Amino acid sequence: MKFRTFQYPFALMLISFSFLQTADAQTPVAEISKLSQEVSVLRKQGPTGLQVFLKSHANTLNSDSSGTVIPSPVLRVALDELCQQRDCYASRLYWYTDIEQAKAAAKTSGKPILSLRLLGRLDQDLSCANSRFFRVALYPNVEISKLLQDRFILHWQSVRPVPKVTIDFGDGRKLERTITGNSIHYILDASGRPIDAIPGLYSPKEFLRQLQQAEVAVKSYSKLTPSDRESFLRKYHSDHLNSIQAQWVADLSRLGIQSPPKLVEIPKNPNQPPTAAIASSLAVSKMRVETPMLTALQSDAERNQNALAEITDQKVWDKIAQLYAADVKLDQNSISLIRAKKSQSANTQEDNLPIIVKKFEATMALDTVRNEYMLHSQIHQWFIQGRQTRSVEALNDKVYAQLFLTPSSDPWLGLFPTDSYSAIDNDGIR
Repeated sequence: MKFRTFQYPFALMLISFSFLQTADAQTPVAEISKLSQEVSVLRKQGPTGLQVFLKSHANTLNSDSSGTVIPSPVLRVALDELCQQRDCYASRLYWYTDIEQAKAAAKTSGKPILSLRLLGRLDQDLSCANSRFFRVALYPNVEISKLLQDRFILHWQSVRPVPKVTIDFGDGRKLERTITGNSIHYILDASGRPIDAIPGLYSPKEFLRQLQQAEVAVKSYSKLTPSDRESFLRKYHSDHLNSIQAQWVADLSRLGIQSPPKLVEIPKNPNQPPTAAIASSLAVSKMRVETPMLTALQSDAERNQNALAEITDQKVWDKIAQLYAADVKLDQNSISLIRAKKSQSANTQEDNLPIIVKKFEATMALDTVRNEYMLHSQIHQWFIQGRQTRSVEALNDKVYAQLFLTPSSDPWLGLFPTDSYSAIDNDGIR
């Protein structure tokens, strides 16, 4: 949000609508106006401006019983405006929303870019579910927050608005939720070239590991001559795809499942272009091939995917996720944020926070293994192919269309099937 400066008596126009909505009734208008001006100035200074703000307001921050710093509502809104991230008080992360500014900062600092693509906006409460989980489980995590602050330039961009549902109970109560949508983190070099991607929600430990290995890859890539960079990326992603495949076999072996099918086909020579059969195997779950030749070539890949589906029902995925239960523990910072955001009206006499945390951790464990085995493996495959991976925009289009199954060509995100009957005028479209 941009702030405009006016001379008195129009000073009240400095106050943004969001500040007014969230401000305490006890907070003087002059104080809100001053915060608004301060945010407007410091936002332009990048991460340095955020540190100046945190230092200048250190004496006004409060702590809850767990020691977590919780600013006043007005200060919290100011931080969100400055950081361009909801609940910034918990993460202390500065996000660019202009990719060119992020690239300039990356070139100056020598740091890679972590670019988040999401449905909705990161600075709003009702962004897509995964981005909300990032704000709770990942960004406030002490280790992750420090790594992101020290070694990455952060950027986010909205792919499209997130679908929202409001349930009106008819007695004054309303329940707001978002439906569908997914998020992905891209690791880019200073020019904006994609080096790797982390699709969906991962456990804190695994997300940290993914960031660390991608950072090393960006530094190695940047030191190479342009002619050597593509072969480096193909080998990097081939090695990681082989590693994922080996871990996949090991996990299923621990569960008593022998000789599992490959997640995706791995080229024997990563420096050679992939065959049509390999390329077609990536699209089995999304679309049919267009020629009889590729249809014939696809049959083995299709059988491979069917076999994969047969051995990995929900019970198997749950068992695989349990193998990594130790990796999904939330730190105290995240738990405190969950407590602060939890609905007080929905609480029973018994504190159910431990139950909420345990269930959320189980969900993260499941998401982590599914995202790594089913989504990240295909992203590695695309990089090996070298198709639609040079540009983050082209890669993102491919991810949302073929992995997340929410292509830009579908304005309804799959929520409006044309072959169903609703018995509602105009099928409910307003």
